[in-house]
Amino acid sequence: MHKGWLKVSALVIGSFGPVFFLGTMASTAEPARWTLDLLSWPVDGGTTFAHPDTRFLSALTGGFLLGWGVTVWCLSIWVYDLAPEAVRRAVLAGLCSWFVLDSAGSVASGNGSNALFNVLVLALAAGPLWFPARDAAGEKEALA
Repeated sequence: MHKGWLKVSALVIGSFGPVFFLGTMASTAEPARWTLDLLSWPVDGGTTFAHPDTRFLSALTGGFLLGWGVTVWCLSIWVYDLAPEAVRRAVLAGLCSWFVLDSAGSVASGNGSNALFNVLVLALAAGPLWFPARDAAGEKEALA
């Protein structure tokens, strides 16, 4: 179950990458602008991507999120079978680190509503990863 859920985690994380990449250009910024407006609830149209620094930060954010999603996907297909518990812990540690820093920064910047959205994203991305993985070696040791 964990191996499959890691792909869900990868898609949840990585899906934000292309959205924020679109925020780098004025002609395609609307999905990123709307997403940021939603995450800084209420949706009021006050969020813009007019400033070049915002578009640059959107490029960085999109790249990091897509890269993180791809990394989790690769862990699920190339490493999980060798070390399921280590992969589970690594992904969960990354998700929890994101959650704490992103939520604290959201509150500090006056966008506390994003911390509530973060709870939902964390729950969806982590899913059953909160529970230890059972690998063949661990099961054999438990039986011995």
